[in-house]
Amino acid sequence: MLNRIGTLFAESRDLMMNRLQNDTLIIEIAFIATLCDESKVSDFILTPFTKQEHPFDELVTTNPVFKRLEDPAKWADTLLDGFVLLQVNGVVYKLDAARIIRNENPQTMVETVITGPQIALSEDLIDSINIIRSRYPNPDLAVEERTVGTMSKTRVCILFDKRRVDASVLTMVREKLDRISSPMIMASGELSRSLGDRYRLFPSMMVTERPDRVCTGIYGGKIVLLLQGSMFALILPATFFDFMNAVDDHYDSFWMTRCLLALRYLAVILTISLPALYVAIVSYNPELFRVQLTFSIAGSRSGVPYPSFIEVIIMLFMIESLIEASVRLPKYIGSTATTVGGLILGQAAQQAGLVSSIMIIVTSVVAISNFVIPVNNMSGAIRFLKYPLLIPAIFFGVSGVTVGLLCYLVYLADLRSFGKPYFRIFSKTPSQSGDIGQVSSE
Repeated sequence: MLNRIGTLFAESRDLMMNRLQNDTLIIEIAFIATLCDESKVSDFILTPFTKQEHPFDELVTTNPVFKRLEDPAKWADTLLDGFVLLQVNGVVYKLDAARIIRNENPQTMVETVITGPQIALSEDLIDSINIIRSRYPNPDLAVEERTVGTMSKTRVCILFDKRRVDASVLTMVREKLDRISSPMIMASGELSRSLGDRYRLFPSMMVTERPDRVCTGIYGGKIVLLLQGSMFALILPATFFDFMNAVDDHYDSFWMTRCLLALRYLAVILTISLPALYVAIVSYNPELFRVQLTFSIAGSRSGVPYPSFIEVIIMLFMIESLIEASVRLPKYIGSTATTVGGLILGQAAQQAGLVSSIMIIVTSVVAISNFVIPVNNMSGAIRFLKYPLLIPAIFFGVSGVTVGLLCYLVYLADLRSFGKPYFRIFSKTPSQSGDIGQVSSE
């Protein structure tokens, strides 16, 4: 065994191979030191073998942590998964001794809440499943494991409630996972793209770090994908309205949550349509405003030398650049730098006559409204919907914006998430064929 493994990993300095002997037995062990927890190697192999309190060959055959490995073709992959190979009396066994670097007590960083749980999923699969099982103590919770990535061989776990899941969606997910041909899958976003979100305008899977959202999804008949090395889970299928619900909605009072939901939908409409409406009203339909407001807007634009859509594009470019900078900068200086940059740039642009003061208000409302959307991957998708609407606003005014919004609605109504309607409005309609969250027949 050692000769074959030594040939396979000829250039690996962290490969450990030993041939050990006691009074009665000779064994061979091989493992990759950087992937294994050496205390497990010592506790399960070296100490029992050297102390000889019990016959080691009997110990290996009776202890379930040692699993027989028949196929030599799997030796390399087994070592790379953090296992120890052990040869006793000509039989090769494997021992799981993987050393996992994990963040202790992971806290939510993206989906923060005020009164709900603060713990997040872990980058280790076992820890994440432990967290979910402790919150969903039901024997119907099923866990399946796959590997994705022809090179990375990343472990993926499929979690679902076998009494509530839609069998057709589950079959589709299994087939799509088996068909993934990407060499490297390292994050949940890559897995989402490989499952079909690469060219979609709206996400069909929800990315979340919150175990309570995961458990709510499983209870609702959805499927959860956990990826080794990522603390974000994928919940599928997802509707447009799932993305508009914050976790806080389950903890606050009924009317407060309904008011907040209405606020979010209003924010979505504003962030998509406000720049286009500004261009349309200033350039084509000023009669929609009262005369006083029309004169006020015209006065603020009196020093701006170019059309309104150029003004809008300048300000939107600045705000998108600030958002990107706030994401990439270190968190200790990111908020300060972008706040100061936004204030100085906005004021300087207005004083220099590049944009009007009304345009600065419009840009601020658009940026703030975009951040009201509670799920980040939907917020990113909606962030770019305002740009196509500028084109019909430039040529056709308010009527062009109306047609553009109608096209968005038609596109949403035509979308499917794993075969299920994406734009279903109400989540608690009676179960019907093809509906999301349908309880399968028992």
